Amino acid sequence: MNSRDRAGPVVWCGIIAVTCLLLILLEHTLWLAIPFIFGTVLYYILLAPMQRLIRAGVGQDLAALTVGGGFVAVLSLVLVLVFSYVAVPEESWQALLGHYLEGGVTFVRNTMQLLEKKFPVFEQMHLTRLVNRRFKSFTDNFAQQHLAGLLVVIAGWLPSLLLAPFLTFFFLRDGASFKRFLARAVPNAFFEKTLFLLHEVDQTARRYFQGLIKLTVIDTIMLALGLWMIGVSSPLALALISAVLAWVPFVGSVAGCIMVVVVAATDAPSNAVIGYGAIGVFVAVRLLDDFIFMPLTLGRSLQIHPLMTVLMIFVGGSLAGVAGLMLVLPLLGVVMVVGETLGCLVTNARRRARHRNAMALRVRQASVGLSK
Repeated sequence: MNSRDRAGPVVWCGIIAVTCLLLILLEHTLWLAIPFIFGTVLYYILLAPMQRLIRAGVGQDLAALTVGGGFVAVLSLVLVLVFSYVAVPEESWQALLGHYLEGGVTFVRNTMQLLEKKFPVFEQMHLTRLVNRRFKSFTDNFAQQHLAGLLVVIAGWLPSLLLAPFLTFFFLRDGASFKRFLARAVPNAFFEKTLFLLHEVDQTARRYFQGLIKLTVIDTIMLALGLWMIGVSSPLALALISAVLAWVPFVGSVAGCIMVVVVAATDAPSNAVIGYGAIGVFVAVRLLDDFIFMPLTLGRSLQIHPLMTVLMIFVGGSLAGVAGLMLVLPLLGVVMVVGETLGCLVTNARRRARHRNAMALRVRQASVGLSK
């Protein structure tokens, strides 16, 4: 019988408890978790072509080096082509950025004035004046405080992010050797289940990232369709960038929404309906994501019930913030496989009896002739 059919409430309580503990520990090791995630994503992208090379007779080390070098070369070529064909704006990038920021600020000010007209309590609070003062303080101090702090954060994360390609290379080169190393440490009675466990952990991670790609495609289509219907320029490009930003739950979605609203408000400053429509599109897609798309893609890819998927997303966010939102599902999937397999082993009397008999036989063999 499959181990997942044998898992009961006690095993699932242990799975949820271990997942929550890992989320709490994750908050203190985020510098290692982020490059590990990027490295794992690249590993599953490059694993298929490397396996083809190995089946063609190429050695493990040479195949990993060839695939990794080819990926770097293709990525460099794509970046060169993109920068070559992107139209150079007539004005400088700083002026263009300032133009879009001014459009976003104008949109916010017009919204505040509209609220003051509709709700007198906001007028009594002098909401527009308060917002203008805050915006002025932010823009005046941005270069001195916020920009400097942002550069410091990027500089602090850069060495950690550079670990991702190194992790990917060693995953490709030594992944099979590491699995064999773990399998040799397992008693013979549990060897078959251990191989099954390693295979299932690998498949769980692979299914998660495949589900993430499916979710990105669905988000791109839905966002592009909604932005096109309300008249936002370049809907497909904006939708793709926003869908990739949504890999970081909540924060990425907010950043994508702000980006599209700023573009819509700048392109059509006299039509505030487009900006409000963009906000409505993002809210609708976000709700569909949390309650329909994510459970049906990531949840189904990990073979987790949709209700458990939604609940654990909220638990991950409350325990570890943004990192918990992003990592709770792959952590839950891996812990679920490990926990259910261990639960099956603990409840299997025949395997435990085989292990006890094997240990007793080794003791008898080792003690032969010692009593004389």
